[in-house]
Amino acid sequence: MKKYLILFLMFAGLILCGCTSKDNRTVIHFASWGSKSEIDILIPLLTKFEEQNPDIKVDFMHIPQNYFQKIHLLFASRKAPDVIFVNNLYLPVYANAGVLEPLTVEGAEYFPQALNALCWHGVLYAVPRDVSNLAIYYNKDIFDKYGVKYPDENWTFDDFLHTAQKLTRDGIFGISFEEEALFFLPYLMSEGGGILSDDLSKEIIDTQQSQKGLNFYADLRKKYHVAPMKSESASATMAQMFLQEKLAMQLSGRWLTPKYTSDAKFSWDVVRFPKGDAGSIVPLDASGWAISKDSKNKAAALRLVNFLSSRESSIEFIKSGLIVPARQDVKDEFLNSAKGSQTFRNIISTSKPTPVSVNYNEVLDKLSEKLEYKFN
Repeated sequence: MKKYLILFLMFAGLILCGCTSKDNRTVIHFASWGSKSEIDILIPLLTKFEEQNPDIKVDFMHIPQNYFQKIHLLFASRKAPDVIFVNNLYLPVYANAGVLEPLTVEGAEYFPQALNALCWHGVLYAVPRDVSNLAIYYNKDIFDKYGVKYPDENWTFDDFLHTAQKLTRDGIFGISFEEEALFFLPYLMSEGGGILSDDLSKEIIDTQQSQKGLNFYADLRKKYHVAPMKSESASATMAQMFLQEKLAMQLSGRWLTPKYTSDAKFSWDVVRFPKGDAGSIVPLDASGWAISKDSKNKAAALRLVNFLSSRESSIEFIKSGLIVPARQDVKDEFLNSAKGSQTFRNIISTSKPTPVSVNYNEVLDKLSEKLEYKFN
């Protein structure tokens, strides 16, 4: 009886082995942050990639919060994903540590500003997906209500201030105010200043040009009161205040376009940031796909990066109006994607990649403490 039982178990095992096929695909791990709308675009693209590359399986790691903290830990434990979505604000840390693979781009037309933003010491370490710059969103209904002329591409800081003053009434503020460096850098850059010098050799926040821009920005809130104090915005974000029609103008990026397209109950548009002494200059940041230096499957990883950065994939990313593509050869598709597209594209030529050092976040932390009294 025991002999027959053993034979039965062996036979059953053979059947199970015959019914289970071994997956011989190369597995590559890919990490990215992203909102639901971004992930809804990305997942079908990854499925399409696997269909076109049946020898590769993508293990997607979606990290919606504390992204770079977790990526730091993965690199430290030598468990970094093969492909990592990065931005220019953190790329220097990894490039300087030698944990990213140098990359090249061929046959694609990228904005040079996007490539420059993702280079470290002249070497490209990520193939860009998008560029991120800033413009002024404005509520046309509020302008019409108070008979204020719409801003144009040539308006100056003086024009901007006078416009904000005319619009600040009846519980409405003329312009948004946020204390993150991203939102006051345009004021500094447009006066010829900034936080770090272009060669990263020194901090320039205390130069005359930087201080002029910084003082103008602080005065919007404290002297002219055309921007809300913290107590006046309470827990509301600037985007919420804009949608509630408590802000006539808001400085922000392309990422708000889908939200305003779907949620705004008023007519709005986008215009270039006003001109200071040095012109209209806003910081340009970029995001893209990098490959880990320690990846055991670099060839497969490169195929994924080439697929995600292709013209066809770029078109999918811009359909929602969420990003400004880094590729120049999707111009028509981008311009037809959402309101304000032409403005955001035009801004690229006068935008400036943010000078970012390895210790940039430490610089920003110290600066935040220093500016606390100035903004409040």
